[in-house]
Amino acid sequence: MVRRAPERPFALNATDARYVEACLREFEAAFGLDAFPGVAFAEIPGRALIGRFIDWWRGLDPEGEAQQNAHSRLPGAIRLLDTVSALMEELSQRGAGER
Repeated sequence: MVRRAPERPFALNATDARYVEACLREFEAAFGLDAFPGVAFAEIPGRALIGRFIDWWRGLDPEGEAQQNAHSRLPGAIRLLDTVSALMEELSQRGAGER
C-alpha cells in the first residue's frame, strides 16, 4: 500500500479530504502527537500519510475511549487512501499510454 501511494499529496475530493484529515487530527489529539508539524494537510505527501496511518494501526495500543475511537477509524482511512492510490496509478498509466 505504501509503495503504491503517491510521493505527492493525495488527489482527494473535498469530502474525502475532510474525512481523512478528521481521522488524522482525532488521532493526534487522542495520542498527543503532531504527525506532520508545520505541514498543512493538503501538502502532506501521500506515501508519508498512509505509511504513518499503517504504522500507528500496527504499532500503537489504544488506552481509553478516545484512543480506541481514533484507532478504530484508521482502517477506513487506510482503505480510502489505498483506493485513491490505485485510482491515481490507473489514471497515470492511462495518461502515459495515450501519449
